[in-house]
Amino acid sequence: MTCRICGAELPEGAMFCGDCGSSTSATPESRRRSDPRPGDTTAIERPARRNSGVISIPVDGFRGASPIPALPAHADAGSMAHGEAPVGETEHVDASAAPDAVAAPTFVLAFSTGETRTVFGSGLIGRKPLPQPGERFDHLVQIADRSLSVSKTHLEFGEHDGVMWIADRFSGNGTIVRRPDDGAVRCEPGRRYLVPRGSRVELAEQSFVVA
Repeated sequence: MTCRICGAELPEGAMFCGDCGSSTSATPESRRRSDPRPGDTTAIERPARRNSGVISIPVDGFRGASPIPALPAHADAGSMAHGEAPVGETEHVDASAAPDAVAAPTFVLAFSTGETRTVFGSGLIGRKPLPQPGERFDHLVQIADRSLSVSKTHLEFGEHDGVMWIADRFSGNGTIVRRPDDGAVRCEPGRRYLVPRGSRVELAEQSFVVA
């Protein structure tokens, strides 16, 4: 009789392994931890979408970050860690504080919740967006979603040559982009997609229009 976890030889009838302490009925599969990423999201069913008409930009190949100054330490992710307000307050830096910086284009996001937010530079959108260690963003935008169909950190956005782009951050229910007078496409996680003004971005049961 052999332990299926560590491979130690066991006497017949043993209930536990004397080397690793595992139950003799345990298997590597039963000991494997589940992927925590979609665990905070309620999965929903979606009909098949036509895959056409959306410009897809590789993650690599974009120009450097916007010249807008970095967030001060007190306006980082910790300032968004309390509460879950409808499309919460966006954190940003006053561009006038950097007179030599090139003015960044701004975008108005009109959410299905009825809220609107004006953004520039880069940011995260979700129920409770949180940057990874070492990441810095101009905006952290919260969406009130009682159905939990939107992930805590659902997508990332930025700007390229005056056009907004978005990238799904491996959300539980994914992201769909609908460009004006064009088809719809489900975004491949980690890949950037241009969303011209007038495009609609669907985050599970919520959405916003870029203006």
